[in-house]
Amino acid sequence: MAQAEEQLTPNTSNRYELTESQLPAHCPMPGTSQWNSHPKVYLPIKENGGMAKCPYCGAEYLLKE
Repeated sequence: MAQAEEQLTPNTSNRYELTESQLPAHCPMPGTSQWNSHPKVYLPIKENGGMAKCPYCGAEYLLKE
């Protein structure tokens, strides 16, 4: 039997730093249990000067250089 992948609790952090390789940015983050979170929303982080905020939970996303 395959080992279950551990999932993050949704919306536990309110600030995330992403690298270019993690784009496109979306909330909730990969690995988050989505059944008890909000719908996935893609965030225009590059178009907003390297910063974006989730309209559902208010989490802030910053693009690291």
